[in-house]
Amino acid sequence: MIKEFKITNPEKIIYPNQKIKKIDVINYYLEVSAQMLPHIKERLLSVIRCHDGIDGERFFKKHVANDREVEAFNYNGKEFFYIKNQRQLLYQAQMGTIEFHPWGSKVKKINCPDVMVFDLDPDEDLSLNQLRDAVLCVKSVLDALSLKSYLKTSGGKGYHILVPFKKSSNWDSFYNFSKNIAQILEGKWQTLFTTNVRKAERKNKIFVDYLRNASGATCVAPYSLRAKDGAFISMPISWDSLHKVAPNEVNILNYKKYLNDSWRDYFITRQKIN
Repeated sequence: MIKEFKITNPEKIIYPNQKIKKIDVINYYLEVSAQMLPHIKERLLSVIRCHDGIDGERFFKKHVANDREVEAFNYNGKEFFYIKNQRQLLYQAQMGTIEFHPWGSKVKKINCPDVMVFDLDPDEDLSLNQLRDAVLCVKSVLDALSLKSYLKTSGGKGYHILVPFKKSSNWDSFYNFSKNIAQILEGKWQTLFTTNVRKAERKNKIFVDYLRNASGATCVAPYSLRAKDGAFISMPISWDSLHKVAPNEVNILNYKKYLNDSWRDYFITRQKIN
């Protein structure tokens, strides 16, 4: 597949401390494309590009501009973009894309979101065990609502919990539903969770980021690399692996041992917001 277009500067170092090259990044996305594409194809994307590696200049791209190998989509008078196949995914990597952040809805049903995200962002002084206990608190609330949820590492400090839906009515009701869940968590475990976006108010707490469930908001995709030292990956893991896999444990050098089918029923989970 890579032979279908020219790879420029394949030996360019992208992650200096790990000596990871551009061709390594492209080969990674080639190897996980079958698992990753269903999570990002036909969804509007925001991407982080690092043409000169993670220590160089970077930019956040969400509009078509002069890009080839993408599909254009007009939304509220602005030209966004999405991809739909492996070639387009790999071309993004060729163009310097490191991170992929999809919308919570598909372009064919742009106003009907189907993926709810709870991004747990812990204060730096919070222990990993406290964070993991908090993750289970979120799962318990979702379980009580008869909602099946899926866990992934963030590739950073926290974990992400995804809740797929068959359908939803609109962005407002979707967002409000996620906000209500976050407020339940905050009310039930007041010393552990906060919905306050101000960092000064997060001391020894975990920010439950439900804001990613609004129209136009995004979250880093399953299997996406992170543009930070360590070449970490936001990797799907099983709930049984929560106490075995740290948020920034999976990276481009060790990811193969974490690939599994723990999300095998993700795309056939048919639940809805009542």
